[in-house]
Amino acid sequence: MPLNSSTYMAFTRQLIANQILRPTQRFFRKQVASSVLLLAATVIALIWANSNIAETYHSFWHTKISLDFGEFHISKSLVHWINDGLMALFFFTVGLEIKRELLVGELASPKKALLPVIAALGGMLVPGLIYIAFNLGSSNIDGWGVPMATDIAFALGAVAIFGHKLPVNLRIFLAAFAIADDLGAVLVIAIFYTKEIVWFYVFVCVMLTLCLAIANLLWIRWTLVYAALGLAIWFFVLGSGIHPTVAGVIVSLFIPARGRYDTDRFLQNVDQIMAKFKCEDQSCGYSILLNQEHMHAVHAMELACHDVETPLQRLMHVLHPWVAFTILPFFALSNTGLNFHGVNFSEVAVHTVSLGIFFGLVFGKPLGVMLFSYIAVKTGAASLPKDVRWSHILGSAMLGGIGFTMSLFIADLSFSSIHMLNYAKMAILSASVLSAMIGITFLGIISTIAPVKRSNSPDDPN
Repeated sequence: MPLNSSTYMAFTRQLIANQILRPTQRFFRKQVASSVLLLAATVIALIWANSNIAETYHSFWHTKISLDFGEFHISKSLVHWINDGLMALFFFTVGLEIKRELLVGELASPKKALLPVIAALGGMLVPGLIYIAFNLGSSNIDGWGVPMATDIAFALGAVAIFGHKLPVNLRIFLAAFAIADDLGAVLVIAIFYTKEIVWFYVFVCVMLTLCLAIANLLWIRWTLVYAALGLAIWFFVLGSGIHPTVAGVIVSLFIPARGRYDTDRFLQNVDQIMAKFKCEDQSCGYSILLNQEHMHAVHAMELACHDVETPLQRLMHVLHPWVAFTILPFFALSNTGLNFHGVNFSEVAVHTVSLGIFFGLVFGKPLGVMLFSYIAVKTGAASLPKDVRWSHILGSAMLGGIGFTMSLFIADLSFSSIHMLNYAKMAILSASVLSAMIGITFLGIISTIAPVKRSNSPDDPN
């Protein structure tokens, strides 16, 4: 029978829940689970690198893997394939999330976007300046980008510990802030950590990117086309001298964010399809195979769902679990294996690289986020989210000092000396742990003193 008005409204509400609220819940849950895996991978890497078989850690991750296609030859270590190849997929999903936020999320309007974007800007500038202050005039000045980053998985994982004791809008703010921070980190990598450029390869990348734009304008929704062009762009970016992870973000921006038709047409199609389910005695039987027309209707419903779903949404749904539960843990496992044998910790503790990164993350992040957020709110340019207080912003700013994944990634680009890289990694790990402890403790006190009333609204994404 056709959909009546009440059924239609119920179906519409369910569609909104499926398309907007539940993906938000899944996003937070995946980030939390990913943070647990990241932590486990880090612990395993540290134990492995300091065990009796420590030499196998470095020999395994530095195993050469080569690809040969006729005269073309490329050879990189396993850790470089992870950092330059698999992490491009990570940045691709980051780009998809940034595009979704810009279109329909917390960055979709200037009023919504301004506070987390300004907070992210302050959380990047102040830590960078602190590092520069410690290392001005030294050969290690290139590491200024290391304390600018925030690890979204660990930050959201820390907030998730409190469940409903903290405002939902605080988690949304923190996610938007971390995403804006990631975008800033991508721009920093692209602009400041590119040493030599092969312009012919850049020209080819521009032509391939133009092909992506044309495919989008022509309403091509076949993801294989974008995958083939994306792989080609990654290859030529790799050869151009620009870090290949930038290719992931470039490609993500051209992934279509609209389906073959809009939601209104989808609902009309569903109405027509549901009208075909006419059964006698209020029963359609125990199996869809009993009615040929019902089989065709179910297939038509499947096609309708596929056509209304956007390629951006489809790719996020497919790739995010792989990135969260495979790529990032592998990155942590291959990059955090520090060998502490023979390390002079007193020297590490007073080295300008360690001090710049540590103070930048632990103190620079909260100071920058709070200062810029306060100026934005007091000047009327932005406003605090509903139910979110300044104490909540301070707690999330403290968690912003958890640099980890992005900081480790930028550190690998910044330092050619293995000793300086190890100093940077030690500072990142210690600063991230301390920031997490301080942030969790502070938010725990705040949630106990002034707990948040839980909403009973069906639109509450929790």
